[in-house]
Amino acid sequence: MKVSKRVKSLNKSVDKTKEYSLAEAIKVLKENSKVKFTETLDCAIRLGVDPRHADQMVRGTVSLPHGTGKQVSVLVVAKGAQAEAALQAGAEYAGFEEYLEKIKGGWADVDVIIATPDVMGELGKLGRVLGPKGLMPNPKSGTVTPDVAKAVKEVKAGKIEFRVEKAGIVHTSLGKLNFTIEQLAENTKAFLQTIIKMKPSSAKGVYVKSLFLSSTMGPGLKISKEETVFSIK
Repeated sequence: MKVSKRVKSLNKSVDKTKEYSLAEAIKVLKENSKVKFTETLDCAIRLGVDPRHADQMVRGTVSLPHGTGKQVSVLVVAKGAQAEAALQAGAEYAGFEEYLEKIKGGWADVDVIIATPDVMGELGKLGRVLGPKGLMPNPKSGTVTPDVAKAVKEVKAGKIEFRVEKAGIVHTSLGKLNFTIEQLAENTKAFLQTIIKMKPSSAKGVYVKSLFLSSTMGPGLKISKEETVFSIK
Protein backbone atom coordinates (compact mmCIF):
# COMPACT_ATOMS: atom_id res chain seq x y z
CA MET A 1 0.00 0.00 0.00
CA LYS A 2 1.32 3.41 -0.98
CA VAL A 3 1.97 5.71 1.98
CA SER A 4 1.22 9.41 1.45
CA LYS A 5 3.71 12.16 2.26
CA ARG A 6 1.42 13.38 5.05
CA VAL A 7 1.39 9.96 6.72
CA LYS A 8 5.18 9.58 6.31
CA SER A 9 5.62 12.96 7.98
CA LEU A 10 3.30 11.94 10.81
CA ASN A 11 5.18 8.70 11.38
CA LYS A 12 8.44 10.63 11.72
CA SER A 13 7.09 13.24 14.13
CA VAL A 14 5.01 10.99 16.40
CA ASP A 15 6.31 8.31 18.75
CA LYS A 16 3.56 5.66 18.76
CA THR A 17 5.39 3.57 21.38
CA LYS A 18 5.30 6.36 23.96
CA GLU A 19 2.63 6.79 26.63
CA TYR A 20 1.51 10.41 26.82
CA SER A 21 -0.15 12.67 29.33
CA LEU A 22 -3.45 14.18 28.19
CA ALA A 23 -1.89 17.60 27.57
CA GLU A 24 1.09 16.12 25.69
CA ALA A 25 -1.08 13.98 23.43
CA ILE A 26 -3.42 16.86 22.60
CA LYS A 27 -0.44 19.15 21.90
CA VAL A 28 1.09 16.59 19.50
CA LEU A 29 -2.21 16.06 17.67
CA LYS A 30 -2.76 19.81 17.31
CA GLU A 31 0.81 20.39 16.04
CA ASN A 32 0.50 17.61 13.47
CA SER A 33 -2.89 18.57 12.07
CA LYS A 34 -2.05 19.48 8.46
CA VAL A 35 -5.40 18.91 6.72
CA LYS A 36 -7.60 21.64 5.27
CA PHE A 37 -10.45 21.26 7.77
CA THR A 38 -10.74 21.43 11.54
CA GLU A 39 -10.21 17.94 12.89
CA THR A 40 -12.03 16.43 15.84
CA LEU A 41 -10.40 15.00 18.97
CA ASP A 42 -11.53 11.39 19.22
CA CYS A 43 -11.26 9.11 22.22
CA ALA A 44 -11.25 5.31 22.43
CA ILE A 45 -11.31 3.73 25.87
CA ARG A 46 -11.18 -0.04 26.41
CA LEU A 47 -13.02 -1.21 29.48
CA GLY A 48 -12.81 -4.45 31.43
CA VAL A 49 -16.48 -5.27 30.94
CA ASP A 50 -18.47 -7.84 28.96
CA PRO A 51 -21.35 -5.96 27.30
CA ARG A 52 -23.07 -9.28 26.56
CA HIS A 53 -24.15 -9.21 30.20
CA ALA A 54 -26.84 -6.60 30.88
CA ASP A 55 -25.33 -5.77 34.27
CA GLN A 56 -22.02 -4.80 32.61
CA MET A 57 -23.45 -2.48 29.98
CA VAL A 58 -21.89 0.99 30.22
CA ARG A 59 -24.13 3.59 28.62
CA GLY A 60 -24.88 7.20 29.47
CA THR A 61 -24.40 10.85 28.73
CA VAL A 62 -21.97 13.58 29.74
CA SER A 63 -22.10 17.34 29.34
CA LEU A 64 -18.71 18.46 28.07
CA PRO A 65 -17.56 21.68 29.81
CA HIS A 66 -16.57 23.29 26.52
CA GLY A 67 -19.05 21.60 24.18
CA THR A 68 -18.24 19.62 21.06
CA GLY A 69 -17.64 22.48 18.65
CA LYS A 70 -20.20 20.90 16.36
CA GLN A 71 -23.50 22.36 15.22
CA VAL A 72 -25.98 19.71 16.36
CA SER A 73 -29.23 19.35 14.44
CA VAL A 74 -32.16 18.34 16.68
CA LEU A 75 -35.62 16.94 15.96
CA VAL A 76 -38.14 16.87 18.78
CA VAL A 77 -41.09 14.53 18.33
CA ALA A 78 -43.82 16.04 20.48
CA LYS A 79 -47.30 17.47 20.30
CA GLY A 80 -48.71 20.98 20.66
CA ALA A 81 -47.14 23.19 23.28
CA GLN A 82 -44.21 20.80 23.80
CA ALA A 83 -43.26 21.08 20.14
CA GLU A 84 -43.47 24.86 20.33
CA ALA A 85 -41.30 24.91 23.46
CA ALA A 86 -38.70 22.78 21.68
CA LEU A 87 -38.51 25.21 18.76
CA GLN A 88 -38.10 28.14 21.14
CA ALA A 89 -35.28 26.25 22.90
CA GLY A 90 -33.39 25.92 19.61
CA ALA A 91 -34.55 22.68 17.98
CA GLU A 92 -34.37 22.75 14.19
CA TYR A 93 -37.49 20.61 13.82
CA ALA A 94 -40.43 19.80 16.10
CA GLY A 95 -43.78 18.16 15.57
CA PHE A 96 -45.53 14.83 15.60
CA GLU A 97 -47.43 13.21 12.73
CA GLU A 98 -45.63 15.04 9.92
CA TYR A 99 -42.24 13.88 11.19
CA LEU A 100 -43.39 10.30 11.75
CA GLU A 101 -44.39 10.25 8.09
CA LYS A 102 -41.08 11.78 6.99
CA ILE A 103 -39.11 9.19 8.98
CA LYS A 104 -41.21 6.38 7.49
CA GLY A 105 -40.24 7.77 4.10
CA GLY A 106 -36.54 7.49 4.93
CA TRP A 107 -35.80 11.00 6.19
CA ALA A 108 -33.44 11.21 9.15
CA ASP A 109 -31.31 14.27 8.43
CA VAL A 110 -30.63 15.15 12.08
CA ASP A 111 -27.99 14.36 14.69
CA VAL A 112 -30.30 13.82 17.68
CA ILE A 113 -33.97 12.97 18.16
CA ILE A 114 -35.70 13.87 21.42
CA ALA A 115 -39.23 12.76 22.26
CA THR A 116 -41.85 13.12 24.97
CA PRO A 117 -42.97 9.90 26.70
CA ASP A 118 -46.51 10.08 25.29
CA VAL A 119 -45.35 9.75 21.67
CA MET A 120 -43.02 6.78 22.16
CA GLY A 121 -45.78 4.29 21.43
CA GLU A 122 -45.89 5.53 17.84
CA LEU A 123 -42.24 6.51 17.47
CA GLY A 124 -41.14 3.13 18.83
CA LYS A 125 -42.68 1.47 15.77
CA LEU A 126 -39.92 3.09 13.71
CA GLY A 127 -37.15 1.35 15.64
CA ARG A 128 -35.99 -0.56 12.57
CA VAL A 129 -35.37 2.76 10.82
CA LEU A 130 -33.94 4.79 13.70
CA GLY A 131 -32.16 2.06 15.68
CA PRO A 132 -29.39 1.28 13.15
CA LYS A 133 -28.73 5.02 12.78
CA GLY A 134 -28.39 5.51 16.53
CA LEU A 135 -31.27 7.97 16.57
CA MET A 136 -33.92 6.16 18.64
CA PRO A 137 -34.68 8.22 21.77
CA ASN A 138 -33.97 6.49 25.07
CA PRO A 139 -34.79 7.47 28.67
CA LYS A 140 -31.27 6.45 29.81
CA SER A 141 -29.71 9.00 27.48
CA GLY A 142 -32.17 11.72 28.48
CA THR A 143 -33.73 11.88 25.01
CA VAL A 144 -37.13 10.66 26.23
CA THR A 145 -38.30 13.36 28.62
CA PRO A 146 -41.31 15.55 29.41
CA ASP A 147 -38.97 18.57 29.56
CA VAL A 148 -37.93 18.72 25.92
CA ALA A 149 -36.80 22.35 26.12
CA LYS A 150 -34.20 21.48 28.77
CA ALA A 151 -33.04 18.45 26.75
CA VAL A 152 -32.61 20.56 23.61
CA LYS A 153 -30.53 23.15 25.46
CA GLU A 154 -28.31 20.44 26.98
CA VAL A 155 -27.66 18.81 23.61
CA LYS A 156 -26.91 22.17 22.01
CA ALA A 157 -24.52 23.02 24.87
CA GLY A 158 -22.42 19.89 24.38
CA LYS A 159 -24.17 16.93 25.97
CA ILE A 160 -23.06 13.72 24.27
CA GLU A 161 -24.22 10.13 24.49
CA PHE A 162 -21.88 7.14 24.67
CA ARG A 163 -22.28 3.36 24.75
CA VAL A 164 -19.82 0.50 25.12
CA GLU A 165 -19.45 -1.65 22.00
CA LYS A 166 -19.31 -5.45 21.81
CA ALA A 167 -15.53 -5.46 22.20
CA GLY A 168 -15.71 -3.43 25.41
CA ILE A 169 -14.62 -0.18 23.74
CA VAL A 170 -16.28 3.23 24.03
CA HIS A 171 -15.67 5.63 21.15
CA THR A 172 -16.61 9.30 21.31
CA SER A 173 -15.58 12.75 20.10
CA LEU A 174 -14.53 15.35 22.64
CA GLY A 175 -14.24 18.62 20.73
CA LYS A 176 -12.46 20.29 17.83
CA LEU A 177 -8.70 20.65 17.55
CA ASN A 178 -9.06 24.43 17.34
CA PHE A 179 -10.04 24.34 21.04
CA THR A 180 -7.22 25.12 23.46
CA ILE A 181 -5.22 22.26 25.00
CA GLU A 182 -6.80 23.09 28.36
CA GLN A 183 -10.34 22.97 26.97
CA LEU A 184 -9.80 19.60 25.30
CA ALA A 185 -8.12 18.19 28.41
CA GLU A 186 -11.05 19.32 30.57
CA ASN A 187 -13.54 17.75 28.16
CA THR A 188 -11.57 14.50 28.27
CA LYS A 189 -11.43 14.49 32.06
CA ALA A 190 -15.19 15.10 32.29
CA PHE A 191 -15.78 12.09 30.04
CA LEU A 192 -13.38 9.90 32.02
CA GLN A 193 -14.92 10.88 35.33
CA THR A 194 -18.36 9.92 34.03
CA ILE A 195 -17.09 6.56 32.74
CA ILE A 196 -15.50 5.80 36.12
CA LYS A 197 -18.66 6.66 38.04
CA MET A 198 -20.56 4.20 35.86
CA LYS A 199 -18.32 1.21 36.65
CA PRO A 200 -20.62 -1.82 36.98
CA SER A 201 -20.41 -3.53 40.38
CA SER A 202 -20.14 -6.86 38.56
CA ALA A 203 -17.04 -5.79 36.58
CA LYS A 204 -13.94 -7.54 37.95
CA GLY A 205 -10.25 -6.79 37.52
CA VAL A 206 -8.90 -3.71 35.73
CA TYR A 207 -11.75 -1.44 34.64
CA VAL A 208 -9.94 1.09 32.42
CA LYS A 209 -7.59 -1.07 30.35
CA SER A 210 -6.39 1.52 27.87
CA LEU A 211 -7.13 4.99 26.56
CA PHE A 212 -6.15 6.42 23.19
CA LEU A 213 -6.62 9.93 21.81
CA SER A 214 -6.52 10.64 18.10
CA SER A 215 -7.59 13.25 15.59
CA THR A 216 -9.84 12.67 12.60
CA MET A 217 -6.93 12.05 10.23
CA GLY A 218 -4.16 11.63 12.78
CA PRO A 219 -2.50 8.81 14.74
CA GLY A 220 -3.75 7.21 17.93
CA LEU A 221 -1.69 8.15 20.99
CA LYS A 222 -1.80 6.03 24.12
CA ILE A 223 -2.44 7.84 27.39
CA SER A 224 -0.40 6.66 30.36
CA LYS A 225 -2.20 4.68 33.05
CA GLU A 226 -0.84 7.04 35.70
CA GLU A 227 -2.30 10.01 33.85
CA THR A 228 -5.64 8.27 33.50
CA VAL A 229 -5.80 7.51 37.21
CA PHE A 230 -4.84 11.03 38.27
CA SER A 231 -7.12 12.72 35.73
CA ILE A 232 -10.22 11.02 37.07
CA LYS A 233 -9.77 12.01 40.69
